[in-house]
Formats: sequence, structure tokens, C-alpha cells
Amino acid sequence: MADAPRKHRHDTVLLDVDGTLVDSTYHHALAWHRAFQAHGIRVPMWKVHRAIGMGGDRLVAAVAGDDVEESLGDALREEWEKGYEGLIDEVEPLPGAADLVRALVEKGFVVALASSGKPDHTQTAVERLGVGDLLAAVTTSEDAESSKPAPDILSVALEKSGGTSAIVVGDSTFDVASAARIGSPCVATRTGGFGRDELRGAGAVLVADGMVDLLEADWAGLAEASPPQGADHDPQLP
Repeated sequence: MADAPRKHRHDTVLLDVDGTLVDSTYHHALAWHRAFQAHGIRVPMWKVHRAIGMGGDRLVAAVAGDDVEESLGDALREEWEKGYEGLIDEVEPLPGAADLVRALVEKGFVVALASSGKPDHTQTAVERLGVGDLLAAVTTSEDAESSKPAPDILSVALEKSGGTSAIVVGDSTFDVASAARIGSPCVATRTGGFGRDELRGAGAVLVADGMVDLLEADWAGLAEASPPQGADHDPQLP
């Protein structure tokens, strides 16, 4: 093989799913926005979008406040789930996503999906990507108590995959923060709608426009990368 990642610091690549491998960020934002509207909660769409990437257990309070979470959190999550399932047939893999998974395996990396999505949503994504047989592990919301930006789902994915240390690939500042908390560098893509400067500012070691660009990345070099110092803070929503 061209590279020998198992000789390097990081032998595993943990990939986020929503917004990273499949183009679902705006479908989730629309489903959440409709859920808030259905319960008479007025929040602007841009604010909902800015919260996509954190877990649904955190999103309601982040967008609408602790009082709304306390009184309507579970009902809103149920409404969001129904709404997203009505849109899921429109969600497609992002260009180059499946090719990147195959390329990473060919380079010798252990590859796992570190998703905190619902199990059926994640399974649908894996089926559409067509790479299930290449994955060492796949996580879902059922695998960790705390969601991103907490590091729990990444730790579980790394343990399940049998890897020892990981590079994380994600599309949000929440992914970058999660990665830093397990001592991992994060490669970020702009496919979730976050800007290049804010992803770099959060501590991403590389920012790409999408999966196609990452096919040309220096993965041997990334296998030696360290997370930036001081990059373990919680991202702040505007």
C-alpha cells in the first residue's frame, strides 16, 4: 500500500455522516424548523441551521431556550423525526463520499462512522453510500449518552472499530470540538454550511470544500497531525 497509517500516530478515520457523507444538513434544518412551527415556537431558520451538527438532545435548548426544552423538548424531537423521515428520500450521498471511504481503506486506515443520528437514518445513509462492507464500526444515537460537542460518540466509534487513535472528519464546529476532546485532529468540510474561517478558527487542521477535495489530501501527513492547542472549547452559537 502507498501509505502505512498503522505505523503512524493515527491509524483510524472516524467519519461524521449527516452533512459530511450525505447531503442532509438542510433537510434536518427544515424538519426542525417545521417542528418548532408546529408547536408555536418562532425561531428563524438560520438559527436552526447553525445548530445542526449538535445532538438533538441539545438543539432545542440551544435554539429556543431551556424553558422550551423543559416543556416541549421530547415533543419537538418527535415532530422533527417525523418531519425528517418525510424528507429522507431526497437525501443523497455527497460527491466523492463513497470514493473517499474506499480510498482510506486502500491506504490502510481503519474506517468507522461516528454518527449520533437515529439508527434508521444512519442505516439508510450507509445503504445509499454502498460502503457498509468496508466499515469497521457504525455508531448511532443509541451508543452514547451525551451528543456532540461531547466526545462520547467518537470514543465509542474508536473503541468499536478496534483502532487506537483517530483523525476525525466532520462538517461543523461541533465535530471539531468533539475531536479535540479525544486528542484527535479534525479535518472539516464546508458541506454543512459552516465557513472556512470559522472551521479553521475552531481548530480544524484542514478545511476542504467537500469529499472530492479530500481524495487528494495528504493522509500520511494527517496521520501524524495533532489537534491545535486550546481547541477543546464549546462552539458558541450566534
